[in-house]
Amino acid sequence: MGLSAGERRLARLFTEVVLGDWEKLRRERQAAPAGEPDRGWRECVLQAHIFAGFPRVVEAYGVLASCGGLGTIEPEEVLAESDQPERGRALFERIYEKEAVRVREMLRAGHPDFERWIEGHAYGRILSRPGLEPRTRELLAVAGLAALGQDRQMASHARGALRCGARPQEVGEVIEAVADLIDLDRLERARTVCAHFGGGA
Repeated sequence: MGLSAGERRLARLFTEVVLGDWEKLRRERQAAPAGEPDRGWRECVLQAHIFAGFPRVVEAYGVLASCGGLGTIEPEEVLAESDQPERGRALFERIYEKEAVRVREMLRAGHPDFERWIEGHAYGRILSRPGLEPRTRELLAVAGLAALGQDRQMASHARGALRCGARPQEVGEVIEAVADLIDLDRLERARTVCAHFGGGA
């Protein structure tokens, strides 16, 4: 079946925010079809901070506000909750499966608080939020990490996307949806990773 047109737009939006490509972000917003931006757009931008940092997302909000914004935030989108380590642990285990213990140990070796932040905040509070399915969130991660040249993390999230219901061809499709945004060397490496999962172009 493959990615929908809306999912391709989300991949582009996410990658433009992650890279700080403000001119393309403006054009993406100005070309939004009827019914968009919607909650998917808002969730996509919220998610970007765990891949690109708060300053990048603050700037993205300013850019988007200058060309129409992100639509009306509905009350159910505002989650008055702190980090969710239990929910994060469940998603982390789903994405990493038998590698979860090793990845957790690697994160803890860097700093024990970092491991807790990843599990409670990144996975518990952000990646498992309602508003976008885990499959879609993982595909966005693949696109953004490919653009950043983070090949190892991209491979992990490609596996995660498959474990969350994406098809191998969709992993390749999400890279092609943002191919013009990615440095050629990084793009070729990303395509090689996708081919490994059966999702090559």
